[in-house]
Parts: sequence; structure tokens; C-alpha cells
Amino acid sequence: MRINRILLSSTLVVVALVVQVSVLARLHLPGAVPDLILLTVLGLSMVYGHVSGALVGFTAGLLADLAPPADHAVGRYALVLCVVGYVAGLTKPENGQPRSAAGPMVMVVAAAIGSTLLYAGVGALVGDTGARHVGLASLILTAVVYDLLLAPFTVPWIMSLARRADNDPLAEPAAGDLAAGWTAGGTGLRLGGRRGGGLRVRAARGRAARATRIKRVKRL
Repeated sequence: MRINRILLSSTLVVVALVVQVSVLARLHLPGAVPDLILLTVLGLSMVYGHVSGALVGFTAGLLADLAPPADHAVGRYALVLCVVGYVAGLTKPENGQPRSAAGPMVMVVAAAIGSTLLYAGVGALVGDTGARHVGLASLILTAVVYDLLLAPFTVPWIMSLARRADNDPLAEPAAGDLAAGWTAGGTGLRLGGRRGGGLRVRAARGRAARATRIKRVKRL
């Protein structure tokens, strides 16, 4: 991975982990906890690709395994996010930017369901049956709902920052415009630059026309 990718990914993952542990985990919502770390891995993976996505996912999951108050086996969530990052990276568009919000939203739903099932499956292999007492169906449903509600406010910003860090020309739209387009199902492109360019061209043409008229008057 490039240095700028490592720095940005590390910063976003650490921030997501702090918010996850200190804020989201203390909301005591019914069922699952909104997974900001998962959404961060998804956003980075859909820009950087499957290899970088797997590395980011493994690192983020390992930090989550070690951060208190984690009470599960170390490496469990690292495996889950490594798989999620790899699969999400495979959906990276060829031009670097999704055509609409449908693709990322479907990926969020699939990741919420897949990560919950994989986490519970790995837990069953190591003897952790906590998901059975809570109810796996309830965990999946609440995980999907919470992640879908949180995704429009996080994933577009993360993807925009990742493109800017890579000096991607597709990263020119501001994150606010990208978020608006993401929630509206559009592309998030701005037309302000085109309008401004058209006004400048018209002003230049007007000045040229006035200069031509002045020259004609002086000759007469």
C-alpha cells in the first residue's frame, strides 16, 4: 500500500474505533451495535480494491479485538473484516466511482448480514454461544437497520477522502455533494464549475464585442 493510503486508513480506522467503543457501544440500543468500523472498511475497500481492502479489514479487526472491553478471542473480528474487505474490494468500479448509491447500499446490507453470520460462525467454532442467547435473527435485522442508517453519513465521506488521498481526478466533488448524491441515488457530480465557466466565456465575448465597436467608432 502507498504511504498516503496507510496514513489515511490508519487515521480513519482509529477514529472509527474510538467512536465505536466510546459512543456507539454505550447507546445500549436493542440488538446489535452500529458498526462504524465495518463501514470504514467498506468505504476504503471500495476505493482501494480487494488486496488493500483485506489488509485494512484485518488491521481494523485486530485493533477491535484488542480494544477494551472486547471479551472474545483475538483474531475473530480480524478474520471477519479481512473477508469483508476482500469481497468489498472486488466490487470496486472500473472508473473508480459507483454510478449510483444502489451498489454501495447493497454492499452495506450484504456486509452487515455476512459479518454477523461469519462472526457467529467463528464464535461457534471456538465455543462462544453468545449469539444464541441474544437471537441471531434479531442481531442480523438490527445490524442491517443500524448500518443502513449510518452509512449515508459515513461511507461517501470515507470514499471521497480515499480518492483525494490517491490524487484521483474523480475526487473533485466535495464530500457534501457526494453525500447528497449518494442519498439521492445520483452520481454526486457538481455543475457549478460548468456554470461558472459559461459565465466567464460570455463575459469575455462581451468585452471583445465592446472593444470591436470602440475601434470602429475611432476609425470613423
